[in-house]
Amino acid sequence: MSLYCGIACRRKFFWCYRLLSTYVTKTRYLFELKEDDGACKKAQQTGAFYLFHNLAPLLQKSEHQYLAPQYSLLELERLLGKFGQDSKILEDSVLIGCSEQQEAWFALDLGLNSSSSINASLQKAEMETALQGSFIKLTKALFELNVKDASLLSTAQALLRWHDAHQFCSRSGQPTKKNVSGSKRVCPSNNIIYYPQVAPVVITLVSDGTRCLLVRQSSFPKGMYSALAGFCDIGESLEETVRREIAEEVGLEVDRLHYSASQHWPFPNSTLMIACHATVKPGQTELQVNLRELEAAAWFSRDEVATVLRRNNPSNQQQSGAVPFWLPPKLAIAHQLIKEWVEKPTCSPLPA
Repeated sequence: MSLYCGIACRRKFFWCYRLLSTYVTKTRYLFELKEDDGACKKAQQTGAFYLFHNLAPLLQKSEHQYLAPQYSLLELERLLGKFGQDSKILEDSVLIGCSEQQEAWFALDLGLNSSSSINASLQKAEMETALQGSFIKLTKALFELNVKDASLLSTAQALLRWHDAHQFCSRSGQPTKKNVSGSKRVCPSNNIIYYPQVAPVVITLVSDGTRCLLVRQSSFPKGMYSALAGFCDIGESLEETVRREIAEEVGLEVDRLHYSASQHWPFPNSTLMIACHATVKPGQTELQVNLRELEAAAWFSRDEVATVLRRNNPSNQQQSGAVPFWLPPKLAIAHQLIKEWVEKPTCSPLPA
């Protein structure tokens, strides 16, 4: 009997935990907002809005980082009224998340003209003055944001860009209409539903056991090296993409590979970065760099990479000639991939 009671109590505790789980509750609340226009409109009444202008987020400088201010619906309506604008522009907002207390978060671009808005875009300078902030390109500000704001603004920019680029049906040519949350667009003439999509990209740190391969593209900031990266082709598995990219770009053949982690990346047009480690055989490490894809590629020892990782601001030191190269900032998954290789030189591989 006591054994039965013990099992019953454990089951009761498990189900109570499931019912009270903050993550589950928040996830289901967001699902409701995405699917129920009425619930989403209600959430806007008590929600918070992040503002953009032509895909650049509104930010305020605070010491050594940027902060992303939030605005209530009432504050936005007052602001729009001040500039003689119709609050109909609020229909262009998109849902980007919520707090544990179920305060919904939205993003709104005041500089993009959409098919659902009758408003002309608001002037950037006027808005910056009124809001006491600056609309700054996310590419410039991303690494000076805290983790929460960086994630939310990346999601927001990706959604806003997608809606701006998909206002017409590819089949009928007719204007599409977004739902309140922005989780989809529908063509009224044929009921085709369009969902925001991301492009899968593999980013791979190649090693020969004692060294790792770092590369740079001409588009990188001066002196920065990173891991190899490339888009997945249609029909490819992740493993096939890793092998193909490494063969194409540096002429190496992968011996073993394993998955590390993933990250949403808003550039250039919303990608899912899938991070992997790959090893090549020690005797097959001669590089044949594809100069159409890369500017340079080189092997670096664990000590060399560890030294650069320890520096607080390697980009400044590189420009002064103190170090030969620098690495992506901590927020980028490439940085985490490189750090993982330095700290954990041996990892259990998954089947390649």
